Amino acid sequence: MILAVVFANSVGNILVERFNGVPAEERLHWRSFLVKLGADNLKGVKNEELLVACHKSVYIVYTILGDVSIYVVGKDEYDELALSEVIFVITSAVKDVCGKPPTERLFLDKYGRICLCLDEIVWKGYLENTEKDRIRRLIRLKPPVEF
Repeated sequence: MILAVVFANSVGNILVERFNGVPAEERLHWRSFLVKLGADNLKGVKNEELLVACHKSVYIVYTILGDVSIYVVGKDEYDELALSEVIFVITSAVKDVCGKPPTERLFLDKYGRICLCLDEIVWKGYLENTEKDRIRRLIRLKPPVEF
């Protein structure tokens, strides 16, 4: 299960978060842990260079894209290899929505579309869609022509 997808800015403020199966009382711990992990390790990392960590029997894959840090946390069948596929789909969708690696301002300007992409990529803790064209069609917010 994908436990969390978290986006943070360069100073550690959370921009977007999606938790699945994580109790509310543990979410603060995860937020602070992920931001500290990024602050310690993401300095000098190139865009989309993946870093991996393990904490409390879960896997964490994280990267930086423009001015935004992206963290994906998973357990069980979502090991570091599966999470690297998830984060690749997420980064490509964000770049597609923004047109380039985002600054914090551009990310917040495109916030709604990015949230729609996240909802189409990860559904109830599982990877749902990986095809860029399909995600683009699903976030158009137009009713389908045929059923």
